[in-house]
Amino acid sequence: LNVIGGISGRNFSGPLESPCRTTKIPREIPPLPWHRQAIYQMIMAGFLPFSAIYIELYYVFASVWGHQLYSLYGILLLVFLILIIVTSFITIALTYFQLAVEDYRWWWRSIMSGGSTGFFIFGYCIYYFKFKAKMTGFMQTSFFFGYMGVVCYGAFLLLGTIGFFSSLFFVRYIYRSIKCD
Repeated sequence: LNVIGGISGRNFSGPLESPCRTTKIPREIPPLPWHRQAIYQMIMAGFLPFSAIYIELYYVFASVWGHQLYSLYGILLLVFLILIIVTSFITIALTYFQLAVEDYRWWWRSIMSGGSTGFFIFGYCIYYFKFKAKMTGFMQTSFFFGYMGVVCYGAFLLLGTIGFFSSLFFVRYIYRSIKCD
């Protein structure tokens, strides 16, 4: 699968086309205030989408780890769509704030801002294991945190990809409308 993806990526992708002219010399980035640094933006960008899903996480965890029946799949789909929309909009807003202070290094920050919800989900996993689940012993602990670590990493990758592509679409849209003389 990895080799097939590499071959198809090499054969079918083209060079990155910028919507306007860029220079080869990078500009100096002015110093940022403390609230515009990456770690604080990641905390805010992770907390807002997590606040949209944390109630539903209890029911999902109770059905997976607590052997309860879950039957509200329509609501789960709605919450998932809300998670995607909120992650996309928050990442676009933070990318705009970053570009407004002349910081052009938005690529990795959009991935980290979008995916930082995965860290909050893992924090909720720790809370659920300590206070809600009745698991004891090394095997149950390692099983729980092993699987939940993989799930949270998958959520990080999914939401980071959504944040990156929404920011890429936004940046291409705003720079396409600039008049270049």
